[in-house]
Amino acid sequence: MKIALAGDHAGFSLKQFLAAELKKEGHEIVDLGAHDESASDYPDFARKIGKAVAAKEVERGILVCGSGVGACIAANKIKGIRAGVAHDTYSGHQGVEHDDMNVLCLGSRVIGVAPALEIARAFLAARFTNEERHIRRLKKILDIEQQQQ
Repeated sequence: MKIALAGDHAGFSLKQFLAAELKKEGHEIVDLGAHDESASDYPDFARKIGKAVAAKEVERGILVCGSGVGACIAANKIKGIRAGVAHDTYSGHQGVEHDDMNVLCLGSRVIGVAPALEIARAFLAARFTNEERHIRRLKKILDIEQQQQ
């Protein structure tokens, strides 16, 4: 799968770890920065990853900041993005299966590298169920998004 990874200075180390591990597993990685641990702002990276996912340049995105929360808020401002914070594997896959989540947000100051990798794997392996109730709910989300434009 072609995946975009991005993160601010707080997420840099975890992003680097995930990129290396996911590449070993056969994923194509598009690294959108940060490229070092210099102070940076998570909205800049949320915009980059959101644009790449929304434009279908990549299939999914993984965005890392200190808590995952700020990056998630920023990413969800981009039309077509359904970002969610997940610090457990259930949320990582359920967000895709039920809500068609396309950007996973992780907090590098909240979880360690091993759980983050397991969550990323769950997120990437999951597929939207296409069950009627999930389609109905997703349509309502998309309607809200359209009304805000």
